[in-house]
Amino acid sequence: MKTLSDLIAEGVSGRRVLVRADLNVPLDGDKITDDGRVRASVPTIKALVDAGARVLVAAHLGRPKGAPDPALSLAPVAKRLGELLGQDVVLGEEAGGDGTAVLLENIRFDPRETSKDDAERAALADELAAKADAFVSDGFGVVHRKQASVYDVAKKLPHYAGGLVLAEVEVLHKLTPGDDAADSRPYVVVLGGAKVSDKLGVIANLLTRVDRLLVGGGMAYTFLKAQGHEVGRSLLQEDQLEQVAGFLAQARERGVELVLPVDVLAATDFAPDADYEVVPASAIPADRQGLDIGPESRELFAAKLADAKTVFWNGPMGVFEFEAFAGGTRAVAEALVKSDAFTVVGGGDSAAAVRALGLPEDGFSHISTGGGASLEFLEGKELPGVSVLED
Repeated sequence: MKTLSDLIAEGVSGRRVLVRADLNVPLDGDKITDDGRVRASVPTIKALVDAGARVLVAAHLGRPKGAPDPALSLAPVAKRLGELLGQDVVLGEEAGGDGTAVLLENIRFDPRETSKDDAERAALADELAAKADAFVSDGFGVVHRKQASVYDVAKKLPHYAGGLVLAEVEVLHKLTPGDDAADSRPYVVVLGGAKVSDKLGVIANLLTRVDRLLVGGGMAYTFLKAQGHEVGRSLLQEDQLEQVAGFLAQARERGVELVLPVDVLAATDFAPDADYEVVPASAIPADRQGLDIGPESRELFAAKLADAKTVFWNGPMGVFEFEAFAGGTRAVAEALVKSDAFTVVGGGDSAAAVRALGLPEDGFSHISTGGGASLEFLEGKELPGVSVLED
């Protein structure tokens, strides 16, 4: 796999370089509420700009339905990217002058970007390839997608892995230690978030690899129900109970320690100011719903992380957006900051929580920019946007 360093060594002054970045940031109107992905994209773009390249950046924002949507314009991103680069970044259709960066408008405004039809994606890739002399893949958050600006264009131009993609792949390989990798064990994974169904594949694969699996967030209630506990009005996926019961059995058979909350904050409503009480996880009142793991669970999870050598965390422990229910997520994050382990925050809501809670990003070994891509890699799936760079 050729890299950004290889491309710069070949010489890029005056050459048009198309960079696929991941700039899919959360917006409140036209204000970016978390610029983590923009900041993560800067090193690759800046290296090319400083080397005299004419950089054209492709990216998406949100899920437009194959047509322009002013609410999902990349204009706020262009402004922020320019601030970070120290030069104006305009929305345009063609690369600018030497040592400049231009941002294409939301690539998903074109329905061909995400088409399942190979010919349609190839047609868009041809148009993109005509605008550039080389392609750099640096949007790790989209490498699990077989899309025109991620996969197909790499087949049509000399292609290189950007620094962000290289770093992410290197980290993920560290998260797949062999059975004899004693220096990486105990290997502990913390999973949270709303739905078990979003993580079926990764749980199945991790149960063959990890020493300990901690489950919190909304998905924990399906595990608790599968153990025979009542969960009140908590988030529950009834259709996943049989699958989860199988996971519990598999963990026992393999000697994997599967840790669930022992207490929860049971609230009357899903609201930031909802009344709540701390109750045992096995006795959630019928008229209440769990919105966070409780204080005993926070201590338990921290203790189960204390001796880890490798930790992967994906998904909050509760509704961290509500201050009253952010304590569980904060407790896990703080336990990782204190840890001497190799700690990876698996993108998405987990990365947003770290920043929202004001925790030091350098307190973790790595904060991923691609939650979905990280999970698919840990499921054992091939990442099309990475494999296409290997030929």
